[in-house]
Amino acid sequence: MALHTIASQPTQLVHRTTLSNGIVVLVAENPTADIIAARFFLRAGSRWEQPNQAGLSHLISAVLTKGTKTLSSLEIAEQVESVGASLGTDATTDYFLLSLKAVSADFKEMLILAGELLRSPTFPQQELELERRLTLQAIRSQQEQPFTVAYDQLRRSMYGDHPYALSGLGTEATVSQLSQTDLLDYHQTFFRPDNLIISVSGRIQPEVAVSLIESVLGNWQSPDQPLPILKAPPVLANPVSKTTAQETQQSILMLGYLAPAVITPLQSSSISQSYPSPSHPDYATLKLLNIYLGNGLSSRLFVELREKRGLAYEVSAFYTTRLDTAQFVAYMGTAAENTAIGLAGLQSEIDRLGVIPLSSEELQAAKNKMLGQYALGKQTNAQIAQTFGWYETLGLGIEFDQTFQKQIASITTEQAQAVAQRYLTKPYISVVGPAGAVSKLN
Repeated sequence: MALHTIASQPTQLVHRTTLSNGIVVLVAENPTADIIAARFFLRAGSRWEQPNQAGLSHLISAVLTKGTKTLSSLEIAEQVESVGASLGTDATTDYFLLSLKAVSADFKEMLILAGELLRSPTFPQQELELERRLTLQAIRSQQEQPFTVAYDQLRRSMYGDHPYALSGLGTEATVSQLSQTDLLDYHQTFFRPDNLIISVSGRIQPEVAVSLIESVLGNWQSPDQPLPILKAPPVLANPVSKTTAQETQQSILMLGYLAPAVITPLQSSSISQSYPSPSHPDYATLKLLNIYLGNGLSSRLFVELREKRGLAYEVSAFYTTRLDTAQFVAYMGTAAENTAIGLAGLQSEIDRLGVIPLSSEELQAAKNKMLGQYALGKQTNAQIAQTFGWYETLGLGIEFDQTFQKQIASITTEQAQAVAQRYLTKPYISVVGPAGAVSKLN
């Protein structure tokens, strides 16, 4: 196995190793506290689900820790809690995650448990039925939340037949018919060593961490068949406006813009064929524009629409990091009587980016905020393990930690305006609010 090392920060080294069975191991030694955090990334998630199985990844994450071939749900919980460790699972759009954290002395025990959960879950039928009921309750609850209704409406408009169109929870129809066999088949397909990235940070030497992982998971072999190539339908631009009447106390307004994936083009079902993959040339600039527009109390949207004009109860923006076509979304909550003027104000602020270039002061302030928040997001072992594991999963490589910061620092006002003109021009619109308010928009 090869060991690759990169300096991420002056005081931190990240070591990258590929085991003989394909597992990629990242280790950041951080002796500050006697804690070790690990993140197990699998290139799976809702992007890899068939339409009639939407919600499958979420259900797997909910049931994965409920039983293995040798341990019951109670025994798993007792093993974790007896040493004060933490262990959890999550399924997102572009990856499946198992997370653990323990003091150094208990890390090996937790690693063995994590290995068993990844390799031999049984998805007990009784636990599956319980988690199914809880998921269905969550789906129904979301249908009563105006923000979620507006975002679901926006996502469906923007993504059409692409898996990104659906909530990670799935739908009532799909979740109701998912079976134990579906979970076992999905597990057998995607839970394999050549699809696994383990990112570790804490008081442990890289060689020791690699040796431990090798001893626990080194004999795990991938099946003979290759990972399936699941090509998602293309995302085609067709900006539309959708409204939904719901008796709420405020209107939720959303503008969505199709934006580039973090890497381009996506060359396979899970990761680019080259390593590391270059990030999209406009990715960092859009991240910076998002910070400028909608991040925090000093952001342009907050100051102009809430503080100066009193139009917004809440206002913000986000630009998702995705393997496929992403979203740049601005949203606000406003009084029903301000629905039309609020929507116009929100769009005006975004349109302004392509017409009036940011001043040097505005640009520098956004950069300072961006780089400051980025640094603060890598303080704990859990955050460090998450950051580098996510970059590896995307195919960007651990080098992207440095590359991204350099990209942000080099952005010019001309570049920011050109990127805004390229992407932030024709929005998809989603509005949810009282019938009287939304009817005036049609």
